[in-house]
Amino acid sequence: MTHDSRLSAGTTDVFSTHSVFGAPCWVSLTSRDVGATEDFYTAVLGWRWRTAQLGDRFRVALADGTPVAGIAAVASMWQMAVAWTAYFAVPDADQVVARVQERGGTAAVGPISFPPGRAALLADRDGATFGVWEGQLVANWDRWRHAQPAFIRLHTRDAFDAAIFYGEVLDWASESGGCCEVGYEGGEVVLRNEGDVVARIESGALGSAPDPTVRPHWQVHFAVSDVATCARAAERHGGSVLAENGTEAVLRDQDGAQFTVTSRHER
Repeated sequence: MTHDSRLSAGTTDVFSTHSVFGAPCWVSLTSRDVGATEDFYTAVLGWRWRTAQLGDRFRVALADGTPVAGIAAVASMWQMAVAWTAYFAVPDADQVVARVQERGGTAAVGPISFPPGRAALLADRDGATFGVWEGQLVANWDRWRHAQPAFIRLHTRDAFDAAIFYGEVLDWASESGGCCEVGYEGGEVVLRNEGDVVARIESGALGSAPDPTVRPHWQVHFAVSDVATCARAAERHGGSVLAENGTEAVLRDQDGAQFTVTSRHER
C-alpha cells in the first residue's frame, strides 16, 4: 500500500479526511519493478521521485514538487494485479467498509493502520476496485487536486446504480460540510468538490440497459499539456497507446497498467 501520509509531516498545511471527505485524495500504482516504473513515468509525465517510509519498493511521485501518486513495486511478490488504484478520503474507514459490505461490495484488504491514518482496499458490487483513506492527507489538499491527477472516471454497467452505491458509502451530497456534490452532465454522473470535477461515472446512453460486456473499473486521468507528446513517449519507453484523439489518450505502461492522459483544458 503506497498511502503514507507521514510524507506530509513537516508541511504547514495539514488536511484530514475529517474535513475533506468523499472525494478522491490519492492514486497509487502496483507495479513489478521500481526502476522501470520510474523511468517510464519520468519520460511520459515528467515526474520526479522520492523514497517512501514503507521500504525500498515504494516511491512517491512528484509533479512540480507536489506529491501526486504512490508507486508500490510489489505486484509479483504479493501476487497482485498491475494496476492504478484511486483512494477516497473518508472520516471513518471501519464505517465505510461496513457500508460497502452491507451493499454487496467486497472488502479485500484492511482497514490497515499506516500512522497517522488507515487504509482499506475495496470493490463495489460490480467488481470495480477502489481504496479509502482515513487520516492526514498526503501533502496539501488544494495543491494535490490541482496538480497532475485531473480526475478519475468509473466505467461501469449502470451509472445511476453505481452513483447510489458510492453516494451511500462515501456520503456524497450529504448535509455535512466538505462533502461532494453530485450531478448529471453531458451523459455522465459528475462528482464535484468545491466546484471542481473530481470524478465521473459513465455507462452509456441515458435509459439504456446495463451493458454486460463492460468490465467495471476506475480509470485514472492525468492532466498534461501535450497529449500527443505523452503518447509518443509511452511508445518509446515500452508502453502502448490503446486509443488517442486530440484531447485524450488511453495508455498502458511498460508493465501493462492502464491510465489516461487528458489535456488540461478538457477537464
